[in-house]
Amino acid sequence: MAPPEEQWSGRALAQVPGQTHPSAVFSALVHCVLAFSALGYCAGMPLDPCFRSLLDSIAERAGVAAPGVDPVAAARAGVGAMFTHAAAPAVQVVDRTIPGDIPVRIYMPDNAGDALPMVVLFHGGGFIAGSPDSHDGGARELCAQADAIVVSVDYRLAPEHKFPAAADDCHAALLWTAAHAAELGGDATRLAITGDSAGGNLAAAVALMNRDRGGPPLALQALVYPVIDPSCATPSAVANGEGYLLTTASMKWMWSLYVNGAEDYANPYAAPIAAASLAGLPPALVITAEFDPLRDEGEAYGRALEAAGVPVTISRYDGMIHGFASCFDITPRAGEATGEIADALKAAWA
Repeated sequence: MAPPEEQWSGRALAQVPGQTHPSAVFSALVHCVLAFSALGYCAGMPLDPCFRSLLDSIAERAGVAAPGVDPVAAARAGVGAMFTHAAAPAVQVVDRTIPGDIPVRIYMPDNAGDALPMVVLFHGGGFIAGSPDSHDGGARELCAQADAIVVSVDYRLAPEHKFPAAADDCHAALLWTAAHAAELGGDATRLAITGDSAGGNLAAAVALMNRDRGGPPLALQALVYPVIDPSCATPSAVANGEGYLLTTASMKWMWSLYVNGAEDYANPYAAPIAAASLAGLPPALVITAEFDPLRDEGEAYGRALEAAGVPVTISRYDGMIHGFASCFDITPRAGEATGEIADALKAAWA
Protein backbone atom coordinates (compact mmCIF):
# COMPACT_ATOMS: atom_id res chain seq x y z
CA MET A 1 0.00 0.00 0.00
CA ALA A 2 1.38 3.39 -0.91
CA PRO A 3 1.94 5.67 2.08
CA PRO A 4 -0.49 8.57 2.43
CA GLU A 5 0.62 12.02 1.39
CA GLU A 6 1.92 13.86 4.44
CA GLN A 7 0.83 17.47 4.38
CA TRP A 8 2.09 18.01 7.90
CA SER A 9 4.93 16.12 9.53
CA GLY A 10 5.87 15.97 13.18
CA ARG A 11 5.07 18.60 15.76
CA ALA A 12 6.68 21.57 13.98
CA LEU A 13 4.01 22.18 11.37
CA ALA A 14 4.04 24.53 8.43
CA GLN A 15 0.76 25.64 6.94
CA VAL A 16 -0.01 24.21 3.52
CA PRO A 17 -1.26 26.78 1.00
CA GLY A 18 -5.02 26.59 0.68
CA GLN A 19 -5.39 24.52 3.85
CA THR A 20 -6.31 25.55 7.38
CA HIS A 21 -3.72 24.68 10.00
CA PRO A 22 -4.99 21.97 12.37
CA SER A 23 -4.27 24.10 15.42
CA ALA A 24 -6.63 26.79 14.14
CA VAL A 25 -9.41 24.27 13.60
CA PHE A 26 -9.07 22.73 17.04
CA SER A 27 -8.70 26.08 18.78
CA ALA A 28 -11.87 27.27 17.09
CA LEU A 29 -13.58 24.06 18.15
CA VAL A 30 -12.83 24.69 21.80
CA HIS A 31 -14.44 28.14 21.60
CA CYS A 32 -17.51 27.12 19.63
CA VAL A 33 -18.77 23.74 20.77
CA LEU A 34 -20.01 24.59 24.23
CA ALA A 35 -21.98 27.58 22.99
CA PHE A 36 -23.78 25.51 20.38
CA SER A 37 -24.49 22.60 22.71
CA ALA A 38 -26.69 25.01 24.66
CA LEU A 39 -28.93 25.54 21.63
CA GLY A 40 -30.76 22.27 22.20
CA TYR A 41 -31.39 19.38 19.87
CA CYS A 42 -31.92 19.90 16.17
CA ALA A 43 -32.73 17.50 13.38
CA GLY A 44 -32.94 17.92 9.67
CA MET A 45 -31.55 16.92 6.31
CA PRO A 46 -29.27 16.77 4.57
CA LEU A 47 -26.98 18.12 7.31
CA ASP A 48 -28.23 18.52 10.84
CA PRO A 49 -28.71 22.32 11.25
CA CYS A 50 -27.09 22.36 14.69
CA PHE A 51 -23.93 20.97 13.13
CA ARG A 52 -24.24 23.42 10.25
CA SER A 53 -24.22 26.37 12.65
CA LEU A 54 -21.38 24.88 14.64
CA LEU A 55 -19.28 24.20 11.56
CA ASP A 56 -19.86 27.68 10.17
CA SER A 57 -18.60 29.22 13.41
CA ILE A 58 -15.59 26.92 13.52
CA ALA A 59 -14.72 27.85 9.94
CA GLU A 60 -15.00 31.55 10.75
CA ARG A 61 -12.71 31.28 13.75
CA ALA A 62 -10.30 28.91 12.00
CA GLY A 63 -9.73 31.50 9.29
CA VAL A 64 -7.67 33.44 11.82
CA ALA A 65 -4.11 32.17 12.11
CA ALA A 66 -3.13 30.60 15.42
CA PRO A 67 0.62 31.20 15.71
CA GLY A 68 2.38 29.50 18.58
CA VAL A 69 -0.44 27.04 19.29
CA ASP A 70 0.70 23.45 19.72
CA PRO A 71 -1.69 21.56 17.42
CA VAL A 72 -1.49 18.38 19.49
CA ALA A 73 -2.43 20.27 22.66
CA ALA A 74 -5.21 22.02 20.76
CA ALA A 75 -6.53 18.69 19.50
CA ARG A 76 -6.59 17.30 23.03
CA ALA A 77 -8.48 20.32 24.33
CA GLY A 78 -10.89 20.18 21.38
CA VAL A 79 -11.93 16.59 22.01
CA GLY A 80 -12.69 17.40 25.63
CA ALA A 81 -14.87 20.35 24.63
CA MET A 82 -16.76 18.48 21.94
CA PHE A 83 -18.00 15.33 23.64
CA THR A 84 -20.23 16.43 26.50
CA HIS A 85 -23.26 14.70 27.99
CA ALA A 86 -25.00 16.79 30.65
CA ALA A 87 -27.64 14.12 31.28
CA ALA A 88 -25.29 11.13 31.43
CA PRO A 89 -26.71 8.26 33.49
CA ALA A 90 -25.52 7.75 37.04
CA VAL A 91 -23.52 4.52 37.19
CA GLN A 92 -20.79 3.15 39.43
CA VAL A 93 -17.30 4.24 38.35
CA VAL A 94 -13.92 2.94 39.49
CA ASP A 95 -10.49 4.01 38.21
CA ARG A 96 -7.71 1.42 38.23
CA THR A 97 -4.26 0.89 36.80
CA ILE A 98 -3.66 -2.55 35.35
CA PRO A 99 -0.37 -4.33 34.62
CA GLY A 100 1.65 -2.50 32.01
CA ASP A 101 0.83 0.77 33.81
CA ILE A 102 -2.36 1.13 31.75
CA PRO A 103 -5.09 3.23 33.40
CA VAL A 104 -8.65 2.00 32.91
CA ARG A 105 -12.00 3.33 34.05
CA ILE A 106 -14.60 0.71 34.91
CA TYR A 107 -18.32 1.49 34.69
CA MET A 108 -20.94 -0.74 36.31
CA PRO A 109 -24.73 -0.40 36.20
CA ASP A 110 -26.29 0.77 39.45
CA ASN A 111 -28.30 -2.43 39.62
CA ALA A 112 -25.22 -4.53 38.98
CA GLY A 113 -25.67 -8.19 39.68
CA ASP A 114 -23.41 -11.15 39.13
CA ALA A 115 -21.83 -12.15 35.84
CA LEU A 116 -22.72 -9.12 33.74
CA PRO A 117 -21.59 -8.94 30.11
CA MET A 118 -18.51 -6.81 29.49
CA VAL A 119 -17.45 -4.26 26.86
CA VAL A 120 -13.91 -2.96 26.45
CA LEU A 121 -14.05 0.58 25.03
CA PHE A 122 -11.32 2.37 23.10
CA HIS A 123 -11.89 6.12 22.83
CA GLY A 124 -11.37 8.15 19.67
CA GLY A 125 -9.21 11.21 19.14
CA GLY A 126 -7.08 10.61 16.04
CA PHE A 127 -4.48 8.55 17.97
CA ILE A 128 -3.22 11.81 19.54
CA ALA A 129 -6.08 12.91 21.78
CA GLY A 130 -8.96 11.67 23.90
CA SER A 131 -9.17 9.80 27.19
CA PRO A 132 -11.73 8.13 29.43
CA ASP A 133 -12.54 11.67 30.59
CA SER A 134 -13.40 12.91 27.08
CA HIS A 135 -15.59 9.85 26.44
CA ASP A 136 -17.04 9.56 29.94
CA GLY A 137 -20.59 10.46 28.93
CA GLY A 138 -20.68 7.91 26.14
CA ALA A 139 -19.26 5.19 28.38
CA ARG A 140 -21.90 5.90 31.02
CA GLU A 141 -24.63 5.83 28.38
CA LEU A 142 -23.43 2.53 26.96
CA CYS A 143 -23.13 1.00 30.42
CA ALA A 144 -26.71 1.94 31.24
CA GLN A 145 -28.26 1.06 27.88
CA ALA A 146 -26.42 -2.25 27.45
CA ASP A 147 -26.72 -3.17 31.16
CA ALA A 148 -23.07 -4.16 30.98
CA ILE A 149 -19.72 -3.48 32.58
CA VAL A 150 -17.71 -1.07 30.41
CA VAL A 151 -13.92 -0.92 30.71
CA SER A 152 -12.62 2.30 29.11
CA VAL A 153 -8.91 2.17 28.28
CA ASP A 154 -6.56 5.14 28.68
CA TYR A 155 -4.07 3.89 26.11
CA ARG A 156 -0.84 5.69 25.26
CA LEU A 157 -1.13 8.49 22.72
CA ALA A 158 0.95 9.59 19.75
CA PRO A 159 3.17 11.38 18.97
CA GLU A 160 4.84 10.62 22.31
CA HIS A 161 4.05 6.92 21.85
CA LYS A 162 3.84 5.70 18.28
CA PHE A 163 2.42 2.48 16.87
CA PRO A 164 2.09 -0.18 18.21
CA ALA A 165 1.84 1.33 21.71
CA ALA A 166 -1.89 2.10 21.59
CA ALA A 167 -2.84 -1.22 19.99
CA ASP A 168 -0.70 -3.14 22.47
CA ASP A 169 -2.29 -1.32 25.43
CA CYS A 170 -5.78 -2.00 24.12
CA HIS A 171 -5.15 -5.69 23.56
CA ALA A 172 -3.54 -5.99 26.99
CA ALA A 173 -6.62 -4.35 28.52
CA LEU A 174 -8.89 -6.84 26.75
CA LEU A 175 -6.88 -9.78 28.07
CA TRP A 176 -6.87 -8.29 31.58
CA THR A 177 -10.63 -7.75 31.46
CA ALA A 178 -11.25 -11.35 30.44
CA ALA A 179 -8.89 -12.69 33.11
CA HIS A 180 -10.45 -10.54 35.86
CA ALA A 181 -14.07 -10.88 34.83
CA ALA A 182 -15.16 -12.71 37.97
CA GLU A 183 -13.43 -10.14 40.19
CA LEU A 184 -15.29 -7.35 38.40
CA GLY A 185 -18.64 -9.12 38.53
CA GLY A 186 -18.50 -9.87 34.82
CA ASP A 187 -18.93 -12.82 32.53
CA ALA A 188 -15.86 -13.57 30.41
CA THR A 189 -17.99 -15.62 28.02
CA ARG A 190 -19.95 -12.48 27.09
CA LEU A 191 -17.21 -10.11 26.01
CA ALA A 192 -17.16 -7.44 23.29
CA ILE A 193 -15.11 -4.47 22.11
CA THR A 194 -16.04 -1.06 20.74
CA GLY A 195 -14.39 2.16 19.69
CA ASP A 196 -15.02 5.33 17.72
CA SER A 197 -12.77 6.91 15.09
CA ALA A 198 -9.18 6.04 16.05
CA GLY A 199 -10.76 3.90 18.76
CA GLY A 200 -12.61 2.09 15.98
CA ASN A 201 -9.25 1.43 14.34
CA LEU A 202 -7.97 0.06 17.62
CA ALA A 203 -11.04 -2.12 18.08
CA ALA A 204 -10.57 -3.56 14.58
CA ALA A 205 -6.85 -4.06 15.27
CA VAL A 206 -7.52 -5.72 18.62
CA ALA A 207 -10.02 -8.09 16.97
CA LEU A 208 -7.27 -9.10 14.52
CA MET A 209 -4.63 -9.42 17.26
CA ASN A 210 -7.02 -11.42 19.41
CA ARG A 211 -7.77 -13.83 16.55
CA ASP A 212 -4.11 -14.21 15.62
CA ARG A 213 -2.96 -14.75 19.21
CA GLY A 214 -5.75 -17.04 20.38
CA GLY A 215 -7.39 -14.59 22.77
CA PRO A 216 -10.80 -14.83 24.43
CA PRO A 217 -13.87 -15.18 22.18
CA LEU A 218 -15.53 -11.88 21.31
CA ALA A 219 -19.27 -11.63 20.74
CA LEU A 220 -19.09 -8.34 18.80
CA GLN A 221 -16.81 -5.60 17.51
CA ALA A 222 -18.74 -2.33 17.30
CA LEU A 223 -16.81 0.07 15.08
CA VAL A 224 -18.06 3.66 15.03
CA TYR A 225 -16.79 5.64 12.00
CA PRO A 226 -13.50 3.73 12.26
CA VAL A 227 -10.14 4.89 10.90
CA ILE A 228 -9.21 2.02 8.59
CA ASP A 229 -7.31 3.12 5.50
CA PRO A 230 -4.30 5.48 5.64
CA SER A 231 -4.53 6.29 1.94
CA CYS A 232 -7.35 8.75 2.74
CA ALA A 233 -8.37 8.59 -0.91
CA THR A 234 -11.95 7.29 -0.94
CA PRO A 235 -14.75 9.29 -2.62
CA SER A 236 -16.03 10.43 0.80
CA ALA A 237 -12.51 11.58 1.77
CA VAL A 238 -12.64 13.83 -1.28
CA ALA A 239 -16.29 14.95 -1.12
CA ASN A 240 -16.29 15.47 2.69
CA GLY A 241 -12.63 16.35 3.02
CA GLU A 242 -13.22 19.92 4.19
CA GLY A 243 -15.99 21.71 6.03
CA TYR A 244 -17.30 18.85 8.19
CA LEU A 245 -15.12 19.11 11.33
CA LEU A 246 -12.71 16.27 10.56
CA THR A 247 -10.76 17.09 7.41
CA THR A 248 -8.88 14.71 5.17
CA ALA A 249 -5.75 16.83 5.62
CA SER A 250 -5.93 16.58 9.41
CA MET A 251 -6.52 12.82 9.15
CA LYS A 252 -3.33 12.48 7.10
CA TRP A 253 -1.52 14.56 9.69
CA MET A 254 -2.73 12.36 12.53
CA TRP A 255 -1.72 9.21 10.67
CA SER A 256 1.77 10.72 10.24
CA LEU A 257 2.03 11.24 14.01
CA TYR A 258 0.83 7.70 14.79
CA VAL A 259 3.06 5.55 12.59
CA ASN A 260 6.82 5.19 12.59
CA GLY A 261 7.09 5.21 8.82
CA ALA A 262 5.57 3.97 5.59
CA GLU A 263 6.26 0.35 6.53
CA ASP A 264 3.56 0.51 9.21
CA TYR A 265 0.86 1.04 6.58
CA ALA A 266 1.33 -2.61 5.57
CA ASN A 267 0.76 -3.79 9.15
CA PRO A 268 -2.89 -4.75 9.71
CA TYR A 269 -2.62 -3.88 13.39
CA ALA A 270 -2.04 -0.28 12.27
CA ALA A 271 -4.16 -0.31 9.08
CA PRO A 272 -6.75 -3.10 9.33
CA ILE A 273 -7.52 -2.85 5.62
CA ALA A 274 -4.06 -4.38 5.03
CA ALA A 275 -5.01 -7.69 6.66
CA ALA A 276 -4.36 -10.70 4.41
CA SER A 277 -7.53 -12.34 5.73
CA LEU A 278 -10.51 -11.14 7.76
CA ALA A 279 -11.94 -14.62 8.23
CA GLY A 280 -12.63 -15.79 11.75
CA LEU A 281 -13.20 -12.32 13.20
CA PRO A 282 -16.12 -11.58 15.54
CA PRO A 283 -19.42 -10.24 14.19
CA ALA A 284 -19.34 -6.52 13.51
CA LEU A 285 -21.54 -3.48 13.72
CA VAL A 286 -20.09 -0.65 11.62
CA ILE A 287 -21.62 2.79 12.16
CA THR A 288 -20.80 5.58 9.71
CA ALA A 289 -21.85 9.20 9.16
CA GLU A 290 -23.00 10.63 5.82
CA PHE A 291 -20.77 13.73 5.89
CA ASP A 292 -17.66 12.03 7.27
CA PRO A 293 -14.42 11.73 5.26
CA LEU A 294 -14.08 8.24 6.81
CA ARG A 295 -17.53 7.05 5.71
CA ASP A 296 -16.44 5.03 2.70
CA GLU A 297 -13.46 3.34 4.30
CA GLY A 298 -15.59 2.20 7.23
CA GLU A 299 -18.28 0.83 4.96
CA ALA A 300 -15.67 -0.80 2.69
CA TYR A 301 -14.19 -2.55 5.72
CA GLY A 302 -17.65 -3.77 6.69
CA ARG A 303 -18.16 -5.20 3.21
CA ALA A 304 -14.72 -6.83 3.33
CA LEU A 305 -15.60 -8.46 6.64
CA GLU A 306 -18.86 -9.69 5.15
CA ALA A 307 -17.05 -11.10 2.11
CA ALA A 308 -14.81 -13.03 4.52
CA GLY A 309 -17.85 -14.68 6.09
CA VAL A 310 -18.18 -12.39 9.14
CA PRO A 311 -21.74 -11.38 10.09
CA VAL A 312 -21.88 -7.59 9.61
CA THR A 313 -24.39 -4.77 10.01
CA ILE A 314 -23.46 -1.48 8.34
CA SER A 315 -25.49 1.46 9.64
CA ARG A 316 -25.11 4.88 8.03
CA TYR A 317 -26.48 7.92 9.90
CA ASP A 318 -27.65 10.39 7.27
CA GLY A 319 -27.14 14.07 7.96
CA MET A 320 -24.39 13.39 10.52
CA ILE A 321 -20.70 14.30 10.69
CA HIS A 322 -17.68 12.60 12.20
CA GLY A 323 -17.91 12.59 15.99
CA PHE A 324 -21.71 12.85 16.17
CA ALA A 325 -22.08 9.68 18.26
CA SER A 326 -20.34 11.40 21.19
CA CYS A 327 -22.12 14.77 20.86
CA PHE A 328 -24.97 14.05 23.26
CA ASP A 329 -25.56 17.72 24.05
CA ILE A 330 -25.82 18.64 20.36
CA THR A 331 -27.86 15.89 18.71
CA PRO A 332 -30.20 13.11 19.88
CA ARG A 333 -28.66 10.89 17.19
CA ALA A 334 -25.78 10.29 19.64
CA GLY A 335 -28.16 8.53 21.99
CA GLU A 336 -29.69 6.64 19.07
CA ALA A 337 -26.27 5.38 17.98
CA THR A 338 -25.45 4.25 21.51
CA GLY A 339 -28.83 2.52 21.62
CA GLU A 340 -28.04 0.70 18.38
CA ILE A 341 -24.72 -0.49 19.82
CA ALA A 342 -26.44 -1.60 23.03
CA ASP A 343 -29.10 -3.51 21.09
CA ALA A 344 -26.45 -5.21 18.97
CA LEU A 345 -24.52 -6.17 22.10
CA LYS A 346 -27.60 -7.63 23.77
CA ALA A 347 -28.44 -9.61 20.64
CA ALA A 348 -24.86 -10.92 20.42
CA TRP A 349 -24.92 -11.96 24.07
CA ALA A 350 -28.35 -13.59 23.93
